[in-house]
Amino acid sequence: MKRSNAQKLKDALEEDIINGRLLPGEKLDHDALAREYNVSRTPIREAVQQLVVSGLVMVKPKKGTFVAKVGFDQLIEMFEVMAELEGMCGRLAARRIQPAELEDLRAALQRCEDPDVMADPDEYYYENEEFHGCIYMASHNSFLASEARQLKQRLKPYRRLQLQARNRVANSISEHRQIFEAIESGDEEAAGRHLREHVLIQGTRFSDFVSQIRTFEGSSKTTG
Repeated sequence: MKRSNAQKLKDALEEDIINGRLLPGEKLDHDALAREYNVSRTPIREAVQQLVVSGLVMVKPKKGTFVAKVGFDQLIEMFEVMAELEGMCGRLAARRIQPAELEDLRAALQRCEDPDVMADPDEYYYENEEFHGCIYMASHNSFLASEARQLKQRLKPYRRLQLQARNRVANSISEHRQIFEAIESGDEEAAGRHLREHVLIQGTRFSDFVSQIRTFEGSSKTTG
């Protein structure tokens, strides 16, 4: 998927924040960003706005833009809510999906399964977004879809981080296949369960996620 300059800049800053290259409390110098990434102020403003939405940076009037502190406990709570919202979307989609929407979902699954996409966690993330977006649409509940999208946007940096864990993309593909088959067959209970488990951080995935976040926090403390 072709990404705009603002999207590329936002992704790069997300990576730097999540991996501790930009530390909590550090100020983002817009002029320096313009020089480093060879972009104008417009994509910088757009990238910052999106980072504010995801909670990674905060803008202080007359002072500038600063990296926010990661709240681990709140992240886990948000993932729990996200899992329930996705499960609801899955149950409704299994009941309400239309033939054309099912074909869109099938096409999104096939794009996720493309070997070139699977080889790049970032590219996979954006195709993964399309797959989930198809399910939101197929739920035919615009309020639920809007709430799911908003929370998903806030969690995006950490969902991208998860995809860097070993075998996570391959496992995610397998989970997508289960979700698709449940929706295709109209199995509401299975669709809801598979989507909740797909999003919820638990078991081995929870341990991996904690390790990644702790590594980030440790890097921040050591460097700070």
